[in-house]
Amino acid sequence: MDKRRAAITGVGGYLPEYILTNQELEKMVDTTNEWILERTGIKERRILKGENQGSSVMGIKAVEELFEKTKTSPEEIDLLICCTVTPDMQFPATANIIATEVGAVNAFSYDINAACSGFIYGLATAAQFIESGMHQKIVVVGVDKMSSIIDYEDRATCIIFGDGAGAVLLEATEEDTGVMDFHLRSDAIGEKHLHMKAGGSRKPASAATVASKEHFVYQEGKAVFKFAVTNMADAAYKVMQQNNLTADDIAFLVPHQANKRIIDATAKRMGIGDEKVMLNIDRYGNTTAATIPLCLWDYESQLKKGDNLILAAFGGGFTWGAVYVKWSY
Repeated sequence: MDKRRAAITGVGGYLPEYILTNQELEKMVDTTNEWILERTGIKERRILKGENQGSSVMGIKAVEELFEKTKTSPEEIDLLICCTVTPDMQFPATANIIATEVGAVNAFSYDINAACSGFIYGLATAAQFIESGMHQKIVVVGVDKMSSIIDYEDRATCIIFGDGAGAVLLEATEEDTGVMDFHLRSDAIGEKHLHMKAGGSRKPASAATVASKEHFVYQEGKAVFKFAVTNMADAAYKVMQQNNLTADDIAFLVPHQANKRIIDATAKRMGIGDEKVMLNIDRYGNTTAATIPLCLWDYESQLKKGDNLILAAFGGGFTWGAVYVKWSY
């Protein structure tokens, strides 16, 4: 009998309607379109507007589209994992909210917080439930409303991030496709370089923390860039080595969309040309846990069964890693 694997059998996505352009940011902070493009490759990003609009709103829409495209009944889902750093609230989990709203009444659900690496952590975790025989159908959602934790007076961070959601359906298969291998790492040495200072149990919210803007993303760009370039590229290369893959074997690199220069460095380390790199950072910016599933959503029509994909990410924590996926449809 062939090995039981977790196959991606569908992709859904959602992006808010409002588009925040570089030209609009020029009016908000001391920056220019040229400066942003040169350092990040971003032209515009999507922002979720309106009252009581949390990450779950986008996650629900992505999952609903996923169910519609794959003709899946919500009752068939065994587990729903939501990968996010911007949950609707501390509890209940955003995954619980999404599962209930989409009608996944037979699923249990929980959140994973691994920052920008969240989706690949979630994908690897879900694959184990399927490979073990415990579950048949699992939804993994990557969603973040980064605009809710960004200081739009801080030009170092406000130019980078956007809002969005992507979701995949995983199903059991005995074909030689699906989640084939992964390499995941973390190291809290990154805490000082990329974090949100207040709002957790170490430093609960207070009038003082709000006044001092400690509920926004804090990032030391140069340090994060240095770690990201090295570790994301090494993780992708390691997964290739573990599976005896060469650049010629890879159909696409699916990189976390943090910065065009980091993406370029990862592709170079793998020996892969630009034509094999999924890219949408110019239109969406960094949507944190949503970037990789949104890439799959954008490029779905270009993929064919048996294509080898390397999904690679680097995030706050630090967290990083890569997943080898053989496309299943």
